[in-house]
Amino acid sequence: MVETMTAGVLEALRIGVGFLWTAAWAIIMGLTITSLVQVYVSKERMAQVLGDGDLSGLTRATAFGAASSGCSFGAVAIGKGLFKKGAHAVNFLAFMFASTNLIVELGLMILILLGWEFLLAELLGGLILIVVMAVIVHLTLPENLFDEVRETLNERDQESGITEDPTCGMEGTDEYTLTTDGGETLTFCSEGCMETYLQEASSRGGWREELLSWGGWYKVGNQYRKEWSMIWKDVIAGFLISGFVIVFVPQRVWNTLFIQGDGLLVTAENAIMGVAIAVLSFVGSMGNVPFAVALWGGGISFAGVIAFVYADLITIPVLNVYRKYYGWKIMLYILGVFFVTMAFTGFLMELLFDALGIVPDLAGGETATEQTYFELNYTFYLNIIAFALSGFLLYVYRRGLGAPGQYRDPVCGMRTDDSDPAATHDGETYHFCSQTCKETFEEDPDEYTTGHPMAMEGHDH
Repeated sequence: MVETMTAGVLEALRIGVGFLWTAAWAIIMGLTITSLVQVYVSKERMAQVLGDGDLSGLTRATAFGAASSGCSFGAVAIGKGLFKKGAHAVNFLAFMFASTNLIVELGLMILILLGWEFLLAELLGGLILIVVMAVIVHLTLPENLFDEVRETLNERDQESGITEDPTCGMEGTDEYTLTTDGGETLTFCSEGCMETYLQEASSRGGWREELLSWGGWYKVGNQYRKEWSMIWKDVIAGFLISGFVIVFVPQRVWNTLFIQGDGLLVTAENAIMGVAIAVLSFVGSMGNVPFAVALWGGGISFAGVIAFVYADLITIPVLNVYRKYYGWKIMLYILGVFFVTMAFTGFLMELLFDALGIVPDLAGGETATEQTYFELNYTFYLNIIAFALSGFLLYVYRRGLGAPGQYRDPVCGMRTDDSDPAATHDGETYHFCSQTCKETFEEDPDEYTTGHPMAMEGHDH
């Protein structure tokens, strides 16, 4: 019994890590492209007019979301910022759909693990999701409730002193602040966002000139690091869970949950159940793609699997964020609208693809347990190139090549220069991005100077 269990765990890990190895180059390349878009595409201009719930505003919200990819939680947080600024409900909801469905890294992963049919369903379905959601919201929106919640959010933030990060729209903290030349105090959610703001503020020239400089690549490396920081937990969890689901969940479980056979009722039930499983899975962002591979391997219909992929915005942890932001009523409204939208779109995709004769056939392909993942093939060479690119970007960021500021704050890692606060310890001068970091350093300087990874960059030699 113990040997059987041990063998099952090892096989689950082999499959999960194998999936990750197969998709690694696609994730890295996708995040690199996303980082380039994030740094060099002006999202501010796209987001200037999102207040009206018309077709123009919906289009802008979709474009803004596609250019602002990130994890489910990041999409929800930025969506909240847009909503507080006055964006119509349909626009900030469209933004969230676009930023979790119409993104490069997700598309590449789906292509590698599920095939081009699922990629087409993801891209086409992502647009249909937004259209269906917009129709439902325009027919059912409790505008007074949303207006009241928006007012409450702004009042609550004013009373509590919460300010909004000008880079990403998330809530800023007093730990990361700076004062502009005009005397305005800006508050950021993290050191990374504050660095991004400083980089953009000090940027000169076009994107071509930027990409020929270390400063331009430093911006890309910083954004790449931020992209990974948002999704890595979901990605790792999704791949590992998929391996265990494939090995340990019996086929009879899938046959019980998902009705087998043909017909509209079967397709509808599978789509609904796919969304329901996603809500309970706790896996969001790109982590639900390998989980979807497990469902597909279990014989779940095309509608059920693609509906599951759509539904990363209504997992239980994300729903809890909605509740904290907007309250129970709006959380339940978003759940209802999204659930119906995702299930209907999954149902529609299977009908459309079946009519076109392009629903993929699982029969004849290797199962996950039959596949050999680690071979000297194109995946190996693409991963080597991708890992080298990832190492380059992280090296440029870590070494601060072309970064604004001559020194790196030994407390938070922010780039600084001679005009910022400074302190002396053991004959060395250290520079800080803020008085807060300086005071933190002075409380226990040895913590930040003895063997600390930022110590050698933080002082005058």
